[in-house]
Amino acid sequence: MKKMRDVPLPDRPREKIAKKGVSALSDNELIEVIIGRGTKGNDVRKIAKEIATRIQQSPQGISYADLLDIEGVGPSKASQIMACFELGQRHFKEEPSVPKVTKPENVLSLVSDLREKRQEHFVCITLNGAGKVLGNRTITVGLLNHSLVHPREVFTDAITDRAASIVCIHNHPSGSLEPSSQVIAITTQLREAGALAGIQLIDHIIVTKTGHLSMRERGLL
Repeated sequence: MKKMRDVPLPDRPREKIAKKGVSALSDNELIEVIIGRGTKGNDVRKIAKEIATRIQQSPQGISYADLLDIEGVGPSKASQIMACFELGQRHFKEEPSVPKVTKPENVLSLVSDLREKRQEHFVCITLNGAGKVLGNRTITVGLLNHSLVHPREVFTDAITDRAASIVCIHNHPSGSLEPSSQVIAITTQLREAGALAGIQLIDHIIVTKTGHLSMRERGLL
């Protein structure tokens, strides 16, 4: 993992907040902003990643004592994080109507009608830093190829949404779940374009009437 000083200035959390808004940050980046800096031998990014992992593994909530068990976290940083949690709970409520994407099955529920389409549809779902859905759009309809699916068309709305990441989905009316060489090439092109735009391609999912294939799980992304 790069240390914070090695991260290009535009990609650092505070600069991203100013440019894209706080919702574009990942959990790790939000914690980096909260704790501010690391300690000797423990870069802020390393500490933030460990804190984020502990939070994700603690569905019942993380305690002050739990935070103090993390190397590089002392009373000051633990207090900052606990204060942020309390402030959020007092004044902001989760929006239950906003779906969150954590696995391919979450995506499939958002495009259930895609299985029955007789033509290929290419759909892009934009997500904020917490994995919550910002937008769900059909980019193109017809034969899937380089001329019809261009990174410009995919990422224009993602940039407008100030998305942190995207998931792409397309259907195979033929019933085959195997990705063609063109689909693999398109996925590679989108991943590289996303890296330049600072918007991660989380997955590219192929769906049929009877199943689905995650290109990330297959190791093709």
